[in-house]
Amino acid sequence: MEAQAQQPNDQATPPPAQNLPAVPSKNKTMKDWLKGDEFKVAMASALPSHMPVDRFIRIALTALMKVPKIAQCTQHSLFKCMLDCGSLGLEPDGRRAHIIPYENRKAGTVEAQLIIDYKGLIELSKRSGEVKNWRAEIVCENDDFSWENGIVTHKVDWFNPRGKALAVYSHVRNTKDVDDYEVMTLAEVGEIRKRSKAANSGPWVTDFNEMAKKTVIRRHSKRLTLSPEFMEALQKDADRFDDIAMDMTGAIEAEVIPRAESIKNKLRGEVSPPPQAEQKAAAPDPETQAVDSEPVDVPEPPANFG
Repeated sequence: MEAQAQQPNDQATPPPAQNLPAVPSKNKTMKDWLKGDEFKVAMASALPSHMPVDRFIRIALTALMKVPKIAQCTQHSLFKCMLDCGSLGLEPDGRRAHIIPYENRKAGTVEAQLIIDYKGLIELSKRSGEVKNWRAEIVCENDDFSWENGIVTHKVDWFNPRGKALAVYSHVRNTKDVDDYEVMTLAEVGEIRKRSKAANSGPWVTDFNEMAKKTVIRRHSKRLTLSPEFMEALQKDADRFDDIAMDMTGAIEAEVIPRAESIKNKLRGEVSPPPQAEQKAAAPDPETQAVDSEPVDVPEPPANFG
């Protein structure tokens, strides 16, 4: 199934950049800023009608309390994360979406980054009206697992140790009761993790299982018909590559595609080839390409993975 665009439902338009609430003063903390009227008005214009702004702000304050370093983030980056969450109809509650402080050493700042949880992606997928159920599961060495002609069978003995994790898979059942699967080895998940800016912080460290499931769900999504909100979430998720849009035909707003192509060339250090240039081999999957950043040493998954 090719990804197809659909008209968004109740999709709010984020306020323009010039409406950014005033930067907190020396006598005004980030908490005060989040509770201020300017921030409330700006968020109210971004949130869908079914999401109360007061509730959203309370959840944002809770996130600040749980992760105090968020208070060190630049106001612009935090505001953008909040806008992105609001426009998607997700809450930054640590279940559907995470706000992760990221140290930008080049700029000498701490920036807030939005990471969409796999549960948030599943929630968005069901808005398409095409997905009846979506789940992801971990496969361990003592499980009874098989894959044949695209069909997965998986049995778990919950009364005995499952052993080391080996793989993760995604299972979608659409509204016509047709099943579709995607499987990834743990090694494939690890390669994608290495290319995340948040590889050594946030949910990749605290919730490895969740991120492994999200990784296979994200890859699976390329073959499904999903809501525009879902595709937009993949673009706004900090745990991805900007050129992932190139694999999602018609699913992203038209202006994103030229930007994605520009970033794609920048990451590769390329310029547009001349018309007579010889055709090169097909580009690798965007999820397995290196990014323009220093390599990171990724720790092993926790011992109790799975």
